[in-house]
Amino acid sequence: MSQQSAGHLIVESLKAHGVDRVFSVPGESYLDVLDGLYQSGVENVVCRQEGGATYMAEAHGKLTGEPGVAMVTRGPGASNAFVGIHLAWQDSTPLVLFTGLIPFEHREKEAFQEFDPHQWFGTQAKRVMILDEADRASEYVAEAFFAARSGRPGPVVVGLPEDVITELTDAPVIQPIPVTEGAVSTEELDELKAALEKAEKPALLLGGPRWTAEAARQVTAFAEKNGIPVVSDWRAADRIPADSPVNAGETGYGRAEETVTVLKDADLLLLVGGTLSDIPTDGFTVRQDPSDVNWIVNIDPSLRQHSGAVTRQILASPVAFARALESLELGEHPDWSGWLEPAVAAHRKVTTIPQTAGNNAEGTADMELVMKELLKHLPEDAAVTYGSGNHTAWPHRYFPNNTYPSQFSVRNGTMGYSVPAAVAVSLDQPERFVFSVAGDGEFLMNAQELATAKQFGAHPLIIVMDNSQFATIRSHQEAHYPGRVSGTQLVNPDFATVAKGFGAYGARLEDNADIERVISEAVQAVTEQKIPAVIHVIADRAKLLPGM
Repeated sequence: MSQQSAGHLIVESLKAHGVDRVFSVPGESYLDVLDGLYQSGVENVVCRQEGGATYMAEAHGKLTGEPGVAMVTRGPGASNAFVGIHLAWQDSTPLVLFTGLIPFEHREKEAFQEFDPHQWFGTQAKRVMILDEADRASEYVAEAFFAARSGRPGPVVVGLPEDVITELTDAPVIQPIPVTEGAVSTEELDELKAALEKAEKPALLLGGPRWTAEAARQVTAFAEKNGIPVVSDWRAADRIPADSPVNAGETGYGRAEETVTVLKDADLLLLVGGTLSDIPTDGFTVRQDPSDVNWIVNIDPSLRQHSGAVTRQILASPVAFARALESLELGEHPDWSGWLEPAVAAHRKVTTIPQTAGNNAEGTADMELVMKELLKHLPEDAAVTYGSGNHTAWPHRYFPNNTYPSQFSVRNGTMGYSVPAAVAVSLDQPERFVFSVAGDGEFLMNAQELATAKQFGAHPLIIVMDNSQFATIRSHQEAHYPGRVSGTQLVNPDFATVAKGFGAYGARLEDNADIERVISEAVQAVTEQKIPAVIHVIADRAKLLPGM
């Protein structure tokens, strides 16, 4: 077998794992890998900051179920990438980060940009691996991808010493290691059937990783056939169509209280894919009684992040469980319609834009009217991205997640995700309509990735909600320190002008009368001209949440 450098072998191994795109910020510490990418057929999306690169890789992982790949340099580059690693860890997203390192012989001398990957990433990654032998380069790629995908998915960090990756090797390319979906035994299915048939108030809670569009369809079909209310975990609303007759809403902030009542009062809760973490349990206060009946379908044997009782765990992914559900026929059971209908009605009420929309201050545009107009233009399979902040309440409440995956957001509270995630989804699925809602504070954390979008042909529509403040913190501030506004106020540029500077469509919206025209122009820009679009919405500072 002919020899090649370890860096080139890494690229060949990525190709064997089906990787056709990586997200990077270049550095001299991994030049040989960059050289291996040259004319390799793997697109290297050059980003403008390492946080943006790892956010894009994370969004790719959410979209495809396969690890997104980010590449950064040592020291400062790796530190900027950490935010995406924390996100992938808490959101259970498969991601592989390759970071360049100092030469092997310079180690532990505080060389230029030296750091210890194990110390930095050890608490927030499933594995941290350092390639010290060129012959193991492909083996490390295979193991990294396996670790990122298996069980509860998550991030893996691979360190690449710059001298090791230039060494020649004749080692072969290692093929992908299969990942199990688990299984549902006949005994488990029979016991679940008996438990459901006796339940007076059963409910499903859907969330977590390892879903597919087919699994979401199969689980939805089972719930609809039997009239069982379905609650979505926070930021997991795309597991069930928005208009499903059993959709009882999403947990987390801005939900209908009846949604939480379903969780509180269910005498059998069937969790598929996720766990009872702090958000659905309202800070570990809901379903914490040891007598609660919780059936948990989860491929993670450790049930990390779960709180409360465990009646039975079925060690299976949503894919394996959904297949088993197709053969599950319930017999006679109590009438569940009186339990189902109030929760569904409450959810539909809270997700309907109110007739009172438009009561905003002069010189501003109402976000509810912006969403109402935008919804007219969205195709069935539209995708939305947003990070963290009060601005997320509008897409969270009003965007109809009709397909899986369509909701790309964060469970770890990170800001700056909106734009990079929109760029990644648009690159992966260029024919899909992708829009994003960003706050004014969040937008400026990664607005520079508009340059990446323009360079590589991504064309999302980005709505920037500008209330000139970090509104989430302001709302906490008013609750705990009323009348003492401190450290939350912002003075912003004209984001429309900023967008135009990047080569995108840009428009400023500060009057409800202009909403229809501006939305129409922006939609035309992204669908016909295939360029990014930014709408700078001057929002009413007093309206911190929908319905105010």
